[in-house]
Amino acid sequence: MFVLDSHCDTPSKIFRGRDVAEDNELAHVDFPKLRRGRVDAAFFALYIPAQLDDDEAYDYAKKLYSSLMETLSSNVGTASLTTSVSMAYENKEKGIFSVFIGLENGSPIAHSIDRLREFYSMGVRYMTLCHSENNEICDSCATAIKKWHGLSPFGKEVIAEMNRLGMLIDVSHISDEAFYDVLKYSTKPVVATHSCCRALSDHPRNMTDDMICALAAKGGVIQINFYPVFLDASFNDVIEASGITDMGDEMQLRARLMSLERPSYKRIVDHIDHVVSLVGIDHVGIGSDFDGIEVTPDGLDDISMIFKVFEEMRQRGYSESDIEKVAAINFFNAFSA
Repeated sequence: MFVLDSHCDTPSKIFRGRDVAEDNELAHVDFPKLRRGRVDAAFFALYIPAQLDDDEAYDYAKKLYSSLMETLSSNVGTASLTTSVSMAYENKEKGIFSVFIGLENGSPIAHSIDRLREFYSMGVRYMTLCHSENNEICDSCATAIKKWHGLSPFGKEVIAEMNRLGMLIDVSHISDEAFYDVLKYSTKPVVATHSCCRALSDHPRNMTDDMICALAAKGGVIQINFYPVFLDASFNDVIEASGITDMGDEMQLRARLMSLERPSYKRIVDHIDHVVSLVGIDHVGIGSDFDGIEVTPDGLDDISMIFKVFEEMRQRGYSESDIEKVAAINFFNAFSA
């Protein structure tokens, strides 16, 4: 079985000094954990903070990319930059972990289609159109005031060029209006690389049933996020009741949050079940958001434990072929299309 995680924010951790060749305490992702979790490939997202201006965002994206390339060059035979489904399967045969690259937040391309083409030539194979703020492409789900009420005029050009290049459009983080605009203007399947179901957890980052159905009708796939608040909105009440705030120290904050009563990793499969009930088995997968979340579900502390999701699916009666679809095939089908 091929296992793909469609969204890890590991490049940010590498840029800050993590040696992913080592088994890092409290880290979500490194090569030893990937081996233990039997993970064959992951999209490593170049996460760009929304507060950076366009040129700062571009420079930061290039720095993240450079540090990731340095890591790969130091781990030849362990991991390799991968840009296609066929390459990923070839790497698996060789025992090499496949690193796909995503760009999380389109702000680095500013108003330049040439920059979009440049990132594609560097190996970027999906772009999350925005993050926590509106940008020049579209509106974010996180903002109270929407600038474009969907895609901007430039955003429509971006969609057309991504279709032409063969770069996946990622609709995680974008507003509902922008989501429907993307489906209107894209001629190819689109994906939500790390989102959950709003029917199970009422959060604007999650997708409504109508959105999931529309995504599937277009040939797309929703990759279930592991963030406990997206899995179960009541966990946000637990955080608020605890009085925990951002203390500046990432490891201290994570330790405090992990001590709380968290939703079980089985909640991930609840979201998979919900998607399957709406649109069938062919339009759902997993996109953990590891290294981009401060706290994980109970029983799934890092990527070495990801196989528990598939074990729970077996317990619920899913066939091996169904599990293989969720593990990678569904996303790869959208990618190939």
